[in-house]
Amino acid sequence: MSEKITYSQGILSAFEYLLENHDDVFVIGQGLWSPWYVGNTMKDLDKIYGKERIIDTPLSESAVTGMAVGASLGKSLPIVVHPRIDFMLYAMDAIVNQAAKWSHMTGGQANPAVTIRGIINRGGEQGAQHSQSLHSWFAHIPGLRVLMPATPIDARDMLISATLSKDPVIYIDDRWLYEVEELSTPIEVLDIQNFRPKVLVEGDDLTIAASGFSVQLALNVASLCKDKGTSIEVIDIRALNPFDPDPIVKSVEKTKRILAIDGGWSNCGFSSEIISSVVENIAIGTLLAQPKKITIEASPAPTSRVLEDIYYPSEEKILSLVEEILS
Repeated sequence: MSEKITYSQGILSAFEYLLENHDDVFVIGQGLWSPWYVGNTMKDLDKIYGKERIIDTPLSESAVTGMAVGASLGKSLPIVVHPRIDFMLYAMDAIVNQAAKWSHMTGGQANPAVTIRGIINRGGEQGAQHSQSLHSWFAHIPGLRVLMPATPIDARDMLISATLSKDPVIYIDDRWLYEVEELSTPIEVLDIQNFRPKVLVEGDDLTIAASGFSVQLALNVASLCKDKGTSIEVIDIRALNPFDPDPIVKSVEKTKRILAIDGGWSNCGFSSEIISSVVENIAIGTLLAQPKKITIEASPAPTSRVLEDIYYPSEEKILSLVEEILS
């Protein structure tokens, strides 16, 4: 019988595979020796593979990211870990002006094969500076691949593929997913281009497209709706840049309705990209209802737990909007 693997175990097994099989892989960032910073996703890696390959640094987001970009140009395969994606903002020059541009500026002669892991760590009354999901920012930048796994197997396989890719990759994982379980499968090293939007649940009445933790909300809603006789198709975006809308368009041609769920803000957010991609590529008259999206409230995150419950998308909010669309 196959064993189950959690999302955090998937990330850990990816690190173990990479460090065991590729001597040119090293990991750098803050809190890498501390379970408080990165959960159990890097447990004991420094003890097994040495602190010269698992490099715990002071608070120096810009410096460590710049060093990793430089090392990747020197043929190493570095993984930078930012325990909070919020503070990746200190490293934006290295990411946006350096990593994303080198291959283009050198005609493909230089390839910064750096993987930059940003961890979304929200809730728990942490407040506005520790509760952001900035995936839409990075998806806007040509030259960066942006992966956002929603399942344990994708968390594992995407990290492996990202690290072995010649391209700079933003790999975004979410602490709210760390205990999600899935049946384990053997590791298969996939081409990074294999990660396209994927139908997780088939349905006929409505398409819900989401990424990251929002996928779990969509799956829960689809299950609840099934009990009521409503058939929801759930699509996991997986790769935000480059973004391939074709699987979503094909789904909406069948269901004739689209709801996008996003853990970011609405304005200039990825939910808008999903909907615009559908509307631009679907025949006029196909849709039976206006496209809808559900996102976090358009304000910085609150600190109060009571307000947090209102702030973030919930199954109840999504179910209400589903009923509105179907009516």
